[in-house]
Amino acid sequence: MTDKLSAHYFNILTDLGEDPQREGLRDTPQRAAKAMAYLTQGYQQSLEGIVNGAVFSSDMDEMVIVESIEFYSMCEHHMLPFIGKAHIAYLPNGKVLGLSKFARIVDMYARRLQIQEDLTREIAEAVQLVTDCKGVGVVLEAKHMCMMMRGVQKQSSMMKTSVMLGSLRTSQSTRHEFLSLIGHRL
Repeated sequence: MTDKLSAHYFNILTDLGEDPQREGLRDTPQRAAKAMAYLTQGYQQSLEGIVNGAVFSSDMDEMVIVESIEFYSMCEHHMLPFIGKAHIAYLPNGKVLGLSKFARIVDMYARRLQIQEDLTREIAEAVQLVTDCKGVGVVLEAKHMCMMMRGVQKQSSMMKTSVMLGSLRTSQSTRHEFLSLIGHRL
């Protein structure tokens, strides 16, 4: 895959009016191809593979929150990065998920071309599917390079998205608990 991508990057450089053979760009097509393969490695991963059986029986029935999980993704509209943090809450229903798996779930979906709204839903649905929990909430906040580097060029803008499933959707007090614990005003 990287050989084919490398050839495309070579052509992009040429089409931009650059000389891909000059010293500073000689290895750029290969480096760019490897970087793109890494940034989109989520297409080669599966939820079952990254969770790897790390779901454990537990009597815990109170909210579990994992917050400030850094992520890097690429928007499908301009193929520019968006960078932010994910906050995830769930109400266990006899099972808990290994802590590192939340970050792995975020990374797997983030490393695909998409919009933030879809990324938020994918993470929530994955946690719901894996844990069979009573409810799940996901809040993502991110800065988008397509908004900062081009177009309107607004450096301080931040996009926040949320998806609430199960009891985090149906119970205002549960949703309020989650949002207040992660420091979001209602």
